[in-house]
Amino acid sequence: MSIPIAILLVLTSLGLFFGFLLAYSNKKFGIEVNPLIHIVEDILPKGQCGACGYAGCMAYAEAVVTNADVPPNLCTPGKDAVAKLVAELTGKAAAPMEPQIAQVKCAGTHAKASKSYEYSGVEDCTAANLLFGGSKSCKYGCLGLGTCVKNCPFDAMVMSVDGLPIIDPDKCTACSKCISVCPKQIITLMPIEAKVRVNCSSKDKGPVAKKACTIACIGCSLCMRQCPHGAIKMENNLAIVDSKICETVCSDALCLSKCPTKAIRPFVTGIVPGTESNESVVAACASCAK
Repeated sequence: MSIPIAILLVLTSLGLFFGFLLAYSNKKFGIEVNPLIHIVEDILPKGQCGACGYAGCMAYAEAVVTNADVPPNLCTPGKDAVAKLVAELTGKAAAPMEPQIAQVKCAGTHAKASKSYEYSGVEDCTAANLLFGGSKSCKYGCLGLGTCVKNCPFDAMVMSVDGLPIIDPDKCTACSKCISVCPKQIITLMPIEAKVRVNCSSKDKGPVAKKACTIACIGCSLCMRQCPHGAIKMENNLAIVDSKICETVCSDALCLSKCPTKAIRPFVTGIVPGTESNESVVAACASCAK
């Protein structure tokens, strides 16, 4: 059954009328976008990681262009190079950005950490954590199901056969996405020039921590007492290292040799935490002496 010509003409006329109406409204009431916003967005890494505190690169580009109070160095993945470009385009001053890298504060591999039960649910750390805090006896340890790896927007993480993430120093942008998705909050950012790190997040007392993981920090405070620069302090049975002090004044990392469980190790990137060799200890001490 064919459509009458009159009806077809009416529908066509209505379509043209509303088309012209929309075009006029867009021209009359449309908001012009500052072209600088798109220029800034184009130089951002496009990871959409949210490290800047905004919902994606476009949102940050708009904020840094239109708001005088938004600094040009919030894009952590872009590092200094992007910060300087954004500063030039927006006429703002960019403070220097210290290069950082993600660190997994756990060395509890399959061989070193005991389990309280066998988990066979969804391969997701958040899901596993809902079941009595996960299968590891240490309730502060990495669950090893790779939620951080799956959510890294720069493919800078892989899961090792030992059950811990390995961070690629050439790809990690310190965007903090892995930190935000880890239910145990054991991933943190460290200066790329750091000399030592604590491969543990346990706040349990010594005997409990050691029973759950052979490489756990047992809160003995030997490292703190041996450090002549006050770079180490104990908080809730866990050693905390001030990387700034280590970088600037340490000439002999005594903490590396004094730790009875080897929870404190040289900061070596691109490997499974806790697998640092004796050679890396020697190298770390040599770098301290320089």
